[in-house]
Amino acid sequence: MSEQRFGEWIAVRRHGHVAELVLDRPKAMNAVSSELARRLAEATSVLAADGSVRVVVLSSTHERAFCVGADLKERNSFTDADLSRQRPHARAAYTGVLELPMPTIAAVHGFALGGGFELALSCDVIVADATAVVGLPEVSVGVIPGGGGTQLLPRRVGSARAAELIFTARRVEAAEAERLGLVDQVVGEGQDRVEALALAARIAGNSPVGLRAAKRALRLGHGLDLRAGLEVEDAAWRSVAFSGDRAEGVAAFNEKRKPDWPGC
Repeated sequence: MSEQRFGEWIAVRRHGHVAELVLDRPKAMNAVSSELARRLAEATSVLAADGSVRVVVLSSTHERAFCVGADLKERNSFTDADLSRQRPHARAAYTGVLELPMPTIAAVHGFALGGGFELALSCDVIVADATAVVGLPEVSVGVIPGGGGTQLLPRRVGSARAAELIFTARRVEAAEAERLGLVDQVVGEGQDRVEALALAARIAGNSPVGLRAAKRALRLGHGLDLRAGLEVEDAAWRSVAFSGDRAEGVAAFNEKRKPDWPGC
């Protein structure tokens, strides 16, 4: 396993074709400061351009938190001008995770609140352990979710459920979060990272061209009427159908062997 640092608080660890994007600001429970946001955006830009990465796992080194959201201690000293200057960096961090072209999995334990939960919501799959507590409490401190929460949460749980959760600012523990669809899988305490990496390894065994095209079709087709969605799917299918991965996949199936994906 190799590791690349992006500033003090963000790391990327390589596990073959799986990249682990690590939030590593333990003294602040990974609170999203201006510096952390800038470095997270930088790391996601590098990952997005890396054709060897098939799956990304977003994880945390803090034993009691995935991410507690915006750094309110930093915000307390901000003028309005400071907050305006920070906004593009914050948006770039959340958008960087959301727009990664390969499948993404969040490994969540402990607190995933506000912007922390929005980072998880920006991933395709959320694996949480039994200690996870999630929520979007922004209205309780006079703002609203600003990392995609008002748009991503309704896409997971429906508009009425999302409204109730956002308007009440309540925190949801793991079992209820799974029942409501806020997370996709609940595993034993301390097993979120292990299970997320195992899931990522299984996914990474599939065609990298196919994985990216499938994600593109899922994301772009969501919310469209059926006819428009099928056009999105057809365009994604065409991008794969004439690729080296398709040829290798068919050949490997017929030769009863494991594919050696060219990734193109």
